[in-house]
Amino acid sequence: MARRQTLVQLTDELLALLDERAARTGRSRSELIRTAVERELAEDREAAIDAAIVEGYRQTPSEPDSWAKASAKRSIVAEPW
Repeated sequence: MARRQTLVQLTDELLALLDERAARTGRSRSELIRTAVERELAEDREAAIDAAIVEGYRQTPSEPDSWAKASAKRSIVAEPW
């Protein structure tokens, strides 16, 4: 995947922590920043997917579902009550 360079401003404290982590893990600053951004954005994507799933469960069919009705009847008849 193609990459583009961008400028990110960090405090001296964040830069020191970033450099410390990079040295400890053997990863570059860029890799650590990319990973952090991907993780942050993934939360948004996951929240959107969750919201879509919830919305799908809230919807009700506009027409009766004859297949579902027949299946429910067969299930009830099969019960030994």
